[in-house]
Amino acid sequence: MKKDIILVTGSSGFIGFHTVIALLKKGEYVIGIDNLNSYYDKKLKIDRNNFILNYIKKNNLQKKYKFFKVDVSSRSNLNYIFKKFNFRSVVHLAAQAGVRYSLENPSTYINSNLVGFGNILEFSKDYNIKHLIYASSSSIYGERHKKPFSERDPVDHPIQLYAATKRSNELMAHSYSHLFNLPTTAIRFFTAYGPWGRPDMALYKFTKLISENKKIKVFNRGNHSRDFTYIDDVVKGILKCIYKIPKKNIKLKFPKKPSESSAPFRILNIGNGTSVKLKEYIRLIENNLGKKAKKEFLTKQKGDVKDTWANLKQANRILNYKPNISAKEGVKRFIEWYKKYYFKK
Repeated sequence: MKKDIILVTGSSGFIGFHTVIALLKKGEYVIGIDNLNSYYDKKLKIDRNNFILNYIKKNNLQKKYKFFKVDVSSRSNLNYIFKKFNFRSVVHLAAQAGVRYSLENPSTYINSNLVGFGNILEFSKDYNIKHLIYASSSSIYGERHKKPFSERDPVDHPIQLYAATKRSNELMAHSYSHLFNLPTTAIRFFTAYGPWGRPDMALYKFTKLISENKKIKVFNRGNHSRDFTYIDDVVKGILKCIYKIPKKNIKLKFPKKPSESSAPFRILNIGNGTSVKLKEYIRLIENNLGKKAKKEFLTKQKGDVKDTWANLKQANRILNYKPNISAKEGVKRFIEWYKKYYFKK
């Protein structure tokens, strides 16, 4: 593999897996790395890997993809990967995810999301990567009354460690863009969901519990809302970002907004552009399963924001990004996959 190659970190994760498949469909050469940690069931990650391997075998793409088990917090292993392959772009999706988990295991987030990201920045600089695209999060917006959330909004008050690490990533990336002219794009994802999703997320967890006639915990009585973004729309945004490299803006000497810079640096929201209440989301799950949920209503959980809602004007202007899949259609597609994955083996 001596071609221009795209590195996808976290390639066995939910978004990374779908990104690898989409890039292969576009004819790109891809290297995937993942540490296959046990944050959730490893079997799902292994099955994602096997799906990719079956896909490349079926389509005779064996020369276009290789996978390595690598932790981004390991400098020596990561350096080996960067040294061995000629990467054009890096899509950095490896991170310790989960807002609630960060309350219990903060050191895991420091190691993966800060140390690991620092390594990615260093090697992207050292090996002259043309574009670093990395996962940020809507959680950095914290609690706010102004909606929808814009990249121009101040984001200096995260309400949990996960959000703080993601905002830190944006600041770290900006310093490298400014000092070393490294083009970087932060993608602030808004509640991605869909087939092969994460078992700790509401859709997956609720579908499993309702299917098993078990009680679901509904925090804030289901009155908080999320900008649920179907995975196909998420990946569409990632691919558009890869090919739209930010450039220096020497005219912008004194930027006034968090998303502005004279450096080759960019921040973009990638969401659905709508906000759906959790109780409505649960109704969609019930309708597709043909079963009513047994609900335990609870107060708002520590670290949770009440609402999220993406302003997509900047993504539309720069990328011509327009999401297509509604929550109604997305939940339907997920549950079709879920039934096939768990009940038709």
